[in-house]
Amino acid sequence: MNVTPTAIDGVLILTPRVYEDARGHFFESFNQRVFEAAVGGPVTFVQDNHSFSHRHVLRGLHYQVEQPQGKLVRVVKGTVFDVAVDIRPESATFGRWVGVELSAENHRQLWVPPGLAHGFLVLSDAAEFLYKTTDYYAPDCERCILWNDPTLAIDWPLTAPPVISAKDAQGATLAESVRR
Repeated sequence: MNVTPTAIDGVLILTPRVYEDARGHFFESFNQRVFEAAVGGPVTFVQDNHSFSHRHVLRGLHYQVEQPQGKLVRVVKGTVFDVAVDIRPESATFGRWVGVELSAENHRQLWVPPGLAHGFLVLSDAAEFLYKTTDYYAPDCERCILWNDPTLAIDWPLTAPPVISAKDAQGATLAESVRR
């Protein structure tokens, strides 16, 4: 497993070693010992989620208060532009974002530690997105930052207007989120 740090402390790109031959390929998509060595300590995952989305769908930027979720995310079909935003007020990288292309072809995963907002944009005709979480989904704790908050200035690789849920369209700015 190749581990690549990003510009945000704790956010890591994990690229597994893929074994290919004439039959296809094999790789270890998760190994608890390897993962904990990469992130520097124990992590317990309690929930796996699977989403399917069409081209131009933008989901996020989601986070939970009181029950923050760490997320280990990957794509098993298609391609997405995946974004993590540091919303930890005490962090040296507060308000910064990182974006990574995740695809079924590159097998990359992104570790988004608790305390960050997360979202993605589907770049292919469709995408299936899997993620493990460190805490349970808690609708009462869920919040959303606007995908196009000018303070964040995320450089989404848009080729058409994004398809966004009504709930995500009602998201708050980063500044409003911090005050909540």
